[in-house]
Amino acid sequence: MATINEVARLAGVTPATVSNVLRKRGRVGEQTRQRVLDAIDTLGYRPHLAARALAEGRAPTLALMVSSIANPFYPEFALAAERAARESGHFLIICNTNDDPAIGRAYLEQIAGTLSEGMLVMNANLDFADFAAAQARGAPVVLCMWERPEAAPPLPCVTVDFALAGRLAASHLIALGHRRIGAIVGSKMSGIHTPRYEGFVSAMHEAGLDVDASAVIHAPDTIEGGYTAAHTLLARHRALTAIFTTNDLPALGAMHAAADAGLDVPRDLSVTGITDIHLARESRPALTTVAVPTAEAAQLAVTLLRNLVAKGPHVPHAAPEVCQTSAPQLIVRASTAPARVRRRSIKRGSDI
Repeated sequence: MATINEVARLAGVTPATVSNVLRKRGRVGEQTRQRVLDAIDTLGYRPHLAARALAEGRAPTLALMVSSIANPFYPEFALAAERAARESGHFLIICNTNDDPAIGRAYLEQIAGTLSEGMLVMNANLDFADFAAAQARGAPVVLCMWERPEAAPPLPCVTVDFALAGRLAASHLIALGHRRIGAIVGSKMSGIHTPRYEGFVSAMHEAGLDVDASAVIHAPDTIEGGYTAAHTLLARHRALTAIFTTNDLPALGAMHAAADAGLDVPRDLSVTGITDIHLARESRPALTTVAVPTAEAAQLAVTLLRNLVAKGPHVPHAAPEVCQTSAPQLIVRASTAPARVRRRSIKRGSDI
C-alpha cells in the first residue's frame, strides 16, 4: 500500500502539501494540486483513517449506538443517519449493544473520541453518568428520538412526541367505533414506550372510556412478543374489537395471533402500531400505524452532533441543546375498520 511520503516524492512536494490537498485546506497552486492528484491516482494511495485520527486527535467518523440491530427500525434510522453523515463528509460506525449495558459502556470508552468524533445514541440502556463521562473526555453524545419532549434529559437530544403518536392511534380506533380496546406495550412498565401508552390512555379517557388493566400487557418489543401478548388478550377478553400496540413489531405479531385464532383483520379485530417501519407497509393486511419522522430525526441528530464537535470540548454548565421533530402522522391502511359487535368463532378450542 502506497504511503503519503511516496505520493509526495512522486509529485515533488512535501507530505504536508499532500495532506493539504487531501483535506482541501491551505494554499496550494492548481498545478501543484493536480500533480498531487495524479500521483495519488498513479499509486492508488488511500489515506489511513486510524493514523489520521491519531495524528490529528480527531476522526472523520461519527458513531451510532443502537440496542439491537435485529430490530428493523434501527437499520432504517441508521440508513438515514449514514446518508446525513456522508453528506457532511463523515463515515458512520454502527455499534450494536445487544441490549447489554456493558457493551455500550465499552463502545463509549473505546470508540467515542477515538475512532469517532462523537456518538449518536438510540436506547442503549445506559445511565446519564456514562454519557457524561464520554463528554468529559471531549466526545459529545446526542440522544436520538427521546420520547418525552416535555422532559428533556441533561444531554443534547432530538425529541419526538410519542405521546401524540399514542393519542393518534387511539383516537383513530375510537373514531371507528371501537370501545373495547386492548393494549400491548412493547417495553417494561415505566419503560421507554410509556409515553406512547400514556397517549393512548389520555385519548381513551377524553372519549369517556375506561382502560381495563387486565386488557393491557407489557411484552417484548418483537413480533413474537406481540403474538404471545395478543393471544393472551384474546383469551381473556372475547369482546375485544381492537388492539393498540406501542410499536409496529408487536402489532404484526398481534395480527398473526388473530389469524391463528381464526379472526379476520380488520373485520373481526382492528390492529394499530407506531413508527411505520417498512414491514408495516409490506404486511398483509398492511398495518395502520402512526409514522414518526425517522429520516428527519436522523438528519437533526447528525447536524446537532456535528455542531457540538465543531464547538470543541463540552462545556459542563452549558444548557444541552434540544431539537424537536415535526409531529407524528397517522397512516391509515388495511388493518383497521369500523367495529363490529359479533366476531367469528375462534380456533384452538379457546373459550374467548
